[in-house]
Amino acid sequence: MFEHGLVLGAYPLRVGFLGLITSKNMVRALMSLESIFNAVNINFITFSNLFNNKQAGGEIFPIFVIAVAAAEAATGLATALSLQRNRRSTRIDQFNLLKW
Repeated sequence: MFEHGLVLGAYPLRVGFLGLITSKNMVRALMSLESIFNAVNINFITFSNLFNNKQAGGEIFPIFVIAVAAAEAATGLATALSLQRNRRSTRIDQFNLLKW
């Protein structure tokens, strides 16, 4: 069961890293980052079930990761919408708004 959980967590991690590295669109990069967060959550729960201790850290910590991911998605999508309105593009390679 442990190996199945790790394999299940490895697939979204691989897809997320591949999408994050190869993506030129900001929204697609944010979706890939969410996939990486979900893979980390799967691994937290898998290791929590392996150790089977009295503390519920492996089940509670993903809730905080989901909350942080929701905040990251909200700020990232707000940034993407602002870029789309001002620059008419969400391409990461054209993202030079923060330069002086």
